[in-house]
Amino acid sequence: MNFGVIGYGYWGPNIVRNLASLDDSHVLAIAEISPAARKRAQKAYPAATVTSNASEVIASPKIDAIAVVSPVWTHYELTKAALQNGKHVFVEKPFTSNTAQGEELIELAQRKNLTIMVDHTFLFTGAVTKIRQLLDDGILGQLYYYDSTRVNLGLFQHDINVLWDLAPHDLSIMDYLIKTTPEAVVATGQRHLNGYEDVAYMTLYFPGQVIAHINVNWLSPVKVRTTLIGGEKRMLVWNDLEADEKLKVYDRGVDIKSREGVYELLVNYRSGDMWAPQLEQVEALRKEMNYFVDCVSTGRKPFNDGCAGLRVVKMLEAASDSLGKRGSLVYL
Repeated sequence: MNFGVIGYGYWGPNIVRNLASLDDSHVLAIAEISPAARKRAQKAYPAATVTSNASEVIASPKIDAIAVVSPVWTHYELTKAALQNGKHVFVEKPFTSNTAQGEELIELAQRKNLTIMVDHTFLFTGAVTKIRQLLDDGILGQLYYYDSTRVNLGLFQHDINVLWDLAPHDLSIMDYLIKTTPEAVVATGQRHLNGYEDVAYMTLYFPGQVIAHINVNWLSPVKVRTTLIGGEKRMLVWNDLEADEKLKVYDRGVDIKSREGVYELLVNYRSGDMWAPQLEQVEALRKEMNYFVDCVSTGRKPFNDGCAGLRVVKMLEAASDSLGKRGSLVYL
């Protein structure tokens, strides 16, 4: 499969490197507006055509698929142009700037029988794969909560706030693990430096008892990537910055045998073993790009398709609405 890649800034080099390493894909062209980035791309991939003109790459009859790795506000126009030119599209998260754009692109892809896949890289990590397996096997029991802290100092974006930048990671993971759509969203945050919220908190209410909370922050003195997932039977901690034992499962919880037991919670704690399951050691992005090539080749529908990307955009839109109302509850 011959690829054209649009964008060679922060994430683009990773996309190109992984595509170039796959047996069944070739990067024929790279479009990038920055002269310095174009120079780096040409030096790293001398056989590829490097240009400042994205339209030239999109229109090329030699290219089968386009990877859109550019700012969010460009995703809609570039993806639409690629689909209109008969190209399959791999697009960086978040999918689009709003719901209407996402719906239009999904309809266009379906009409032309083309594949859209949204870059939800974390779904391909060994940790998320294992968590999904634990949930499917009933190891955690009925799910109670998902609580994530994703903070660091920078990288500041100049076209979106911290929710649109960092929260898509957790929203896509939740969409994949919980398998139901949240009913309502609450979001609060504050702007300090560049006119966009750089600190934000998002709470999502799912059908039943499941609640999720996301803390995202560009102004933290330390980098934290920690997720707690609590179930009726077991709970787990996922620390993505750990070199080993990223995932720890705890056989801990509270047992209530009857209504009278509510008054005995202090003596009914259950504290069992902790274990760190073996995780698949693979670069998630390489696995994701290989999956994209396979889906296009076989006609299989990817689980992180345009519809999955659209669900994340809908949650982000609701969060933006709640932010504007200083934390009012917004129903999806």
